[in-house]
Amino acid sequence: MNGKPRICLVGAGRAGMIHAVNFRSRIQNADLTAVVDPVEDAAKAACKTLEIDKYYLDYKQAVEDEDIDAFVVVSPTKYHRDIVVACAQAGKHILCEKPMGITESECDDMIAAAQQNNVKLQIGFMRRHDGSFMQAKLAVDNGEIGEVVMIKSLSHGPSKPHEWMLDIEKSNGVLAEIGSHDIDTVRWFAGSELKSLYAVAGNYKNKDIADKYPDYYDTVLMTGTFENGVQASVDAASYSQYGYDARVEILGTEGIIHIGKKDAYNMQIIKKDKSINSTFIDSWRTLFKDAYLREDEHFIDCVLNDKEPQVTGLDGKMAVKIVKAGNESIKQKQIVKP
Repeated sequence: MNGKPRICLVGAGRAGMIHAVNFRSRIQNADLTAVVDPVEDAAKAACKTLEIDKYYLDYKQAVEDEDIDAFVVVSPTKYHRDIVVACAQAGKHILCEKPMGITESECDDMIAAAQQNNVKLQIGFMRRHDGSFMQAKLAVDNGEIGEVVMIKSLSHGPSKPHEWMLDIEKSNGVLAEIGSHDIDTVRWFAGSELKSLYAVAGNYKNKDIADKYPDYYDTVLMTGTFENGVQASVDAASYSQYGYDARVEILGTEGIIHIGKKDAYNMQIIKKDKSINSTFIDSWRTLFKDAYLREDEHFIDCVLNDKEPQVTGLDGKMAVKIVKAGNESIKQKQIVKP
């Protein structure tokens, strides 16, 4: 492709606007020129923030726009399959946020459409583009802690779940919406596929909706073993009101790696009563701000230079596969093979 790729955002929510601002003002060799959102007020507000004029209320109209080269899909997960397939069939490159889809079949459709139409499909696991995670992966690959034995990944989000997240059949639950990043993380560091897993979950902080959504859980712990013998655990929770928490521990035969930052500032106050005070990270938008930028830069590099994205459709599909197996384990209360 010659010139700057012209980008259209689908979904003008919190995550969508992070990508939009990056493409509009922080990445020199790309330009965000349009927004899609079914809520017109949201679309207009996004255009005002981004200082652009073009918006659509229906993605089907946007994919017909010959002045758009690529789409960033940040809609609710249940719409990903249809939007991504339509974009691919129109010859548009796609950066699709996680979770990739609700089912493996949806992911297969998206992968096939991208391949058949020779367009890039990148999945939004931005932690792979975070400086700390990248350094840790390099250290693991260089054997700095020996052979990897165990990987633990934790994500606690502070927000109260949206209504659409409460129906597990429609959202795949917290294991998908929050734990997908952890699932991709342990799979990435293990360099293998999960052989078996066991998950337990419960609704501890949203009991007011238990009658209407009896399967909903806000806290989940999943353990598993990879085909290469590496052990792993995923700890995910929503509505953790103390702040945003994302940490990883990688145990090797000759050392250990810790990834994660809890303090909003590199500062602690230690008082004479021996108490320690610091400010906790408030949001994933703060912690992974630079990772989102690197992720978006990588997408443009792949489009301009015909490169394979670091996070592929297969990576997105495998995370969905593990989420489905985890939810099945919760229901069956037994070990499941993905």
